[in-house]
Amino acid sequence: MDRQSIVQDAEIFTLPPRTVAGMRRMTERQPIRIGATAKRPTIVDLAREAGVSVATVDRVLNARLPVREKTARRVHEAAHAIGYHAAGLIKQRLQRDLPRYRLGFILRKPAQHFYQEFAREVEASVSSAQSFHGIPLIEFAPSHLPGDLTTLLKDLGSRCHAIAMVAPDHPKITAAVEELKAKGIPVFSLLSDFAAGVREGYIGLNNRRVGRTAAWMFSKAAKRPGKVAVFVGSHRFQGHELRESGFRSFFRENEPAFEVLDTLVNLEKRQITYEALLDLMQREPELVGFYVAGGGMEGAISALREEGKGQDLVAIVNEITPESREALADDIITMAVATPLRRLCQELMLLMDRAIKTGTAETPGQTFLPFDIYLPENI
Repeated sequence: MDRQSIVQDAEIFTLPPRTVAGMRRMTERQPIRIGATAKRPTIVDLAREAGVSVATVDRVLNARLPVREKTARRVHEAAHAIGYHAAGLIKQRLQRDLPRYRLGFILRKPAQHFYQEFAREVEASVSSAQSFHGIPLIEFAPSHLPGDLTTLLKDLGSRCHAIAMVAPDHPKITAAVEELKAKGIPVFSLLSDFAAGVREGYIGLNNRRVGRTAAWMFSKAAKRPGKVAVFVGSHRFQGHELRESGFRSFFRENEPAFEVLDTLVNLEKRQITYEALLDLMQREPELVGFYVAGGGMEGAISALREEGKGQDLVAIVNEITPESREALADDIITMAVATPLRRLCQELMLLMDRAIKTGTAETPGQTFLPFDIYLPENI
């Protein structure tokens, strides 16, 4: 190809003069530097990013004068965002001045996936707390007997700044909580409330609302009215009792054609639930389903897998675990209502920190969290 044809081809791509002039002006305003490296952020850049003065940044970096925790944290976040070289130093300064707490936690059933996950979330939330250094002391109760729990509670109370526990509502436990409160050690109830008016606060689900939601779903999923079973772990667990009462009250008010049978206590044990449900399926031809308001759902799932085919039973259980998730996927159960453990633990850290710093509350409160609903189509 000769030079003239090259020039002719090039003319096809010639830009209008106005466009060329515009590009020239833009290039002049924003020169392009090929191979140039980004400038290292300075203390002035950090102050601008954090919205504070250079003097404030200097105080945070060198701990010359006290700086409010909120301001120091904002400087650290800004340093991390712009890649300031001393971001790690600022974090050390923040952590050095934080109070140190020993926090006690009493959970149940260490072999269950739910409580294993609960313990992991507790440890993660204590570790990531921004307003204190925490050391979690996690114990699993050997039983739900009040004597065992009060022994464990008093032992942790002698070593911790605050305690949170899962426990039944019993006078012996209330007395132990009151004794700790007198010593300035706040105790929080988790999942199921106890020691009302004495414990520092309750954090968990609105259990009566959970029960009514389970009943509403049951009434929509059942193919016909009939008999309904409900399992609780113990009448001493207020959370189970509230779920049961909410479940029953919904049917009384809205679906009287359903008959809720006498409550079955399964002690949250797999084998008891398994045998009780098999017995129900054999002797109650009008059974249309059941609600497990506490633990023990694994036994119900096993019974359904063995003998539930063709019965079209509505099955609603408590908490999402690998076993309940698999049962949902296989259309063995209808719905699982679950506690958002991560959010619960994060909220608990804030409440424990506040109680330690400000003292026990005159009016203990309740913190209700939104519950998660799992169905076969959203797992």
